[in-house]
Amino acid sequence: MRVLIPTLLASLALVTTAQAADLTVVVRTPAGEPVKDAVVTLAPPGAASAQPIKFSWPYAVAQQNIAFNPFVLIVPVGSDVNFPNKDNVRHHVYSFSPVKKFELKLYGRDESRSVHFDKAGIVPLGCNIHDQMIAYLVVVDTPFAAKTGADGVAVIKGLPPGAAPMTVWQPYLKAVRNQMTRTVNVPAAGGREQVTADLRPAPSMAGMNH
Repeated sequence: MRVLIPTLLASLALVTTAQAADLTVVVRTPAGEPVKDAVVTLAPPGAASAQPIKFSWPYAVAQQNIAFNPFVLIVPVGSDVNFPNKDNVRHHVYSFSPVKKFELKLYGRDESRSVHFDKAGIVPLGCNIHDQMIAYLVVVDTPFAAKTGADGVAVIKGLPPGAAPMTVWQPYLKAVRNQMTRTVNVPAAGGREQVTADLRPAPSMAGMNH
C-alpha cells in the first residue's frame, strides 16, 4: 500500500493537469455584424510548452486572381511559409515589417518561394507590381490561436481552465496596434466570450478578394 498510494496520487494529478477546455469567441461590430479575419490568441499562465507549435491549416499564402489568399494567416514562430503563384502574371511579394523584412522578386505561375519566420508579430504583405494586393501574417508564440470566419466565430481548443489574457487583432480594428486585450476566465467545461469590435472601413481596391 505504501507504494500504491503515491502512485494513485500521481495518476490523479496527471488527470487534473490534463483537463482542457474549448473557448468559443464571437466577435461582432457594435451593430451586431460578424467580424471576419479577427485573430484571437490566449496566453494562459504556465501553459508554455517545449513542444513545437503546430496548426492544422497550411502555412501558405497563394497569389491567385491578383489577390493574396488567405487575407489573414496565423503561423507559429519558427515556421516556413510558402508563397505559391497561381496567376498567369508574375508577382513580387514583400514585407517591410520589423518582425520580418523580406523580398521575393518576380516569379511566375506555378512557381513558389518560402520564407522562415522566427519572431512573433504582425507581418503585412504586399506585391510590388500590384498595389491592391494586401494580406497579413500573424506569427504567434502560443498554440492557443484561431481566426474568425464569416460568422465572426473563433474556437480555441485545449485551453487549461482558469484566467488568461486574451488578445483580439484585426487589421481594421479601431484600437492601438489594431488590437484589444482583456482577461477571460475559461471554465473547465469550456465557455463562450462575446467581443465587440469597432472597425475602420476596409480600403476599396479593385481586385482585392478576401
